[in-house]
Amino acid sequence: MATAPKEVENAIGLEEIHMERQEPPKGQKTFTVEEAVETIGFGKFHIALFLIMGSTGVVEAMEIMLIAVVSPLIRCEWQLQDWQVALVTTMVFFGYMVFSIVLGLLADRYGRWKILLLSFLWAAYFSLLTSFSPSYIWFVFLRAMVGGGVAGHAQGLIIKTEFLPTKYRGYMLPLSQVFWLTGSLLIIGLASVVNPTIGWRWLIRIASIPGILLILVFKFIPESARYNVSTGNVAAALATLQKIAKMNGAVMPEGVLTEPAKERRGRFKDLIHPKYLRTTLQIWIIWLGIAFAYYGVILASAELLERDLVCGSAAPPVRDSSHESEESRSPCHCRLFSPDAYQTMIISTVGEIALNPLNILGINFLGRRLSLCITMGCTALFFLLLNICVSSAGTIGFLFMLRALVSANFNTIYIYTAEVYPTTMRALGMGTSGSLCRVGAMVAPFISQVLINASFIGALCLFASVCIVCAISAFTLPIETKDRALQRAHVALPVILQSHLYKSEDHGVNNPHSLAA
Repeated sequence: MATAPKEVENAIGLEEIHMERQEPPKGQKTFTVEEAVETIGFGKFHIALFLIMGSTGVVEAMEIMLIAVVSPLIRCEWQLQDWQVALVTTMVFFGYMVFSIVLGLLADRYGRWKILLLSFLWAAYFSLLTSFSPSYIWFVFLRAMVGGGVAGHAQGLIIKTEFLPTKYRGYMLPLSQVFWLTGSLLIIGLASVVNPTIGWRWLIRIASIPGILLILVFKFIPESARYNVSTGNVAAALATLQKIAKMNGAVMPEGVLTEPAKERRGRFKDLIHPKYLRTTLQIWIIWLGIAFAYYGVILASAELLERDLVCGSAAPPVRDSSHESEESRSPCHCRLFSPDAYQTMIISTVGEIALNPLNILGINFLGRRLSLCITMGCTALFFLLLNICVSSAGTIGFLFMLRALVSANFNTIYIYTAEVYPTTMRALGMGTSGSLCRVGAMVAPFISQVLINASFIGALCLFASVCIVCAISAFTLPIETKDRALQRAHVALPVILQSHLYKSEDHGVNNPHSLAA
């Protein structure tokens, strides 16, 4: 590796990412994957990609939301206390957090598609085993392993992002929230029918079916062309792009697909390189806060509804004395969901797509940073509004808006994180962000189900404060990714320069726009 002062001064990270210059024959036209994706445009392939990879959100939502609908049943069966029920959710996200980093590293080294397939097999296997849990301890352990498998589903988003043309990413990726909503509604609907009849064990078995079926259609989705080029497998990348062009009825760019560099795969120290350090730290804060707020709203819904029903009525709630028993007076009594409870869950869950049109407009016209700042600020406001004494309908309305806002927050930060990092670091960046996200999710149960009973105002103010911190972090993010091409390497250059990267002695790093990208 050269150590000339000028090269060290101008080339960011070249001491960490070894690049081999491969200059095409003189006069030969070349193009990059980014240029090919933009030239081919949007078509049938992207619709199929959207449906198949988007369906990973259905499976993920069913596995994550399943705990919310089986908690009353396992509490009753194993006579659990509140902290034990909260621990189940915490351990699911602990498994998610640990495996997010591991699977992110593996995906950057061995490919997105392979890790996505492995994660689905892993999650389906341990989910089925969960239905045979003989005890609470086994249930907690197996659900933690399911969380580890679900962590790999983020690779589906990365594959979608890397195949979508720039101008469509801000529109198509937020629509993926429809799949999460579908999965959430599906598990709630199934629970309302299966739980009272054949029990929670069969609910888990039935919920595993979509993930198993989705594995069968993975063969129709290719490995990321960007990943193949970044690892030197240009032939595979070219074959993939040609198939996409044929399926879309489009024409490939003229020339030869270039292999600008063979780069080391993503490493953790790349994320904290001075070029990305501030961005990475602020992204981690935002991910943690968004997950804390999102799962806090979900887990606290029952407590919030109970408080507002009492507060909003002129008379105290009437309790059926026939249901007062020694079991109901115990700290771990059975409190099964009623049909009305399932209905309330469905109404609040539908809120997750209520702001999708506005979210899409904000992302594409205001930019990722400002859009996220606004929605995070509104989330803090609605948490504070929950302190107002209103009717049950008003409370449901507040919860509806909170679900809409936290969903919009997730949409925006998903897109931003997938766009801000170069190909060599993208999966690792998503993986580590997902891990911090799960830290927030791990803490949320103890705030929503424990602290909120001790201090209702204190819990809501804590949620609002975290959202305000996230809003400030979003507004001050150093890089805006709106209309910005996906970056290929740690040394990021505009697309127009990428095909000429190795014709320049200084690798183009003297261009001020490339340093700012």
